[in-house]
Amino acid sequence: MRITEEARGRTTRTTAPLKVDAAIDELIADGAHFLGMTKKDLVAEAVRTYLEIRREEVRASMLEKMRKLDGSVESSVSLLTGLSPERIKELGGVGGDD
Repeated sequence: MRITEEARGRTTRTTAPLKVDAAIDELIADGAHFLGMTKKDLVAEAVRTYLEIRREEVRASMLEKMRKLDGSVESSVSLLTGLSPERIKELGGVGGDD
């Protein structure tokens, strides 16, 4: 079967590796075993629950970051790097029309 560019664009990854230290992996394995579920299902449920509990905190952080973006490359670089706009200018700016 020949895969076209269009079909290739629709292909999505259904799983992604998650790296945790050995102690956390053991907790996940034990929890999944005793709850009768897969490690994958336990982690998925735990993350959904954790983010649901902290929904307002996530929302507030997202809104704060969006307020800092003004559409300029400089604001994007500042947000991504954690550097202030002043520090970015001290380091030579972002190039172009900064």
